[in-house]
Amino acid sequence: MPEAEVLTLPAPAKLNRMLHIIGRRDDGYHALQTLFQFLGHGDTLTFAHRTDGKIRLDADLAGVPTDDNLVLRAAHRLKAVSGTRNGAHITLDKHLPMGGGLGGGSSDAATTLLGLNRLWNLDLPLERLAALGLELGADVPVFVRGHAAWGEGIGEHLTPVELDMPWFVVIHPGIGVSTPGIFKAPELTRDTPPITMARALQGGASSWRNDCEPTVRTLYPEVARALDWLGERAPSMLTGTGACIFARLEREEDAEALLAEIPKPWHAFKAPGRNRSPLHDALDRRAS
Repeated sequence: MPEAEVLTLPAPAKLNRMLHIIGRRDDGYHALQTLFQFLGHGDTLTFAHRTDGKIRLDADLAGVPTDDNLVLRAAHRLKAVSGTRNGAHITLDKHLPMGGGLGGGSSDAATTLLGLNRLWNLDLPLERLAALGLELGADVPVFVRGHAAWGEGIGEHLTPVELDMPWFVVIHPGIGVSTPGIFKAPELTRDTPPITMARALQGGASSWRNDCEPTVRTLYPEVARALDWLGERAPSMLTGTGACIFARLEREEDAEALLAEIPKPWHAFKAPGRNRSPLHDALDRRAS
């Protein structure tokens, strides 16, 4: 790859199609069982090679200190592990809301790892990149691996799955939800009996739920209002710890019609479900 080449890559959103909390571990983290699926919608990152070894980021993320930005943390971690002298100028075009449960920051980090691995000609295997991703956050590995998955542990033990791929309408009710706050809430369900992946898949979407949803409803009335409104129109659920909620529609025109009804000031978008990450599709197209 020529040094001057610029890579522009997607950082797709994810949905938790189901999320069970089956216990609390000795280290304080919660043991989960979940189904991850990607969306054909997300952020975009552009990577330009620098010969001076420096890493720079252009991004307008209110309230996120530079040192805490997952894109920069991922880039510096990859540079340190690989020993490369290369640098990069990274531009983040942010579309996914922060604190929305769509995995935006984790997806940005994963795209950074895979993008710079390609830009810098490092050829690190996917397993190594996923391990680096886990150092940055529990959701990063699923974005690195790039396939819809059954997740266990804190979400890092992944088994690829094939899920239905309907259209989704996603609503962000204009507030952020604190993930630590939800997991610390005394009323959170933490004792859902474990199930097998086969049983979860056999039950299908109509049987899936999110154990965080009742707690988020209680603590965030605006999310509860959005859930009630959307639930009257299509099968709906919270993703992650929120604040985003999603409805499953069979056809794009159904999603378009529902999108037109969304009341202000809520923000919303429609997107198809994807079992293979758009990031990996984009990298494959670049390689061909």
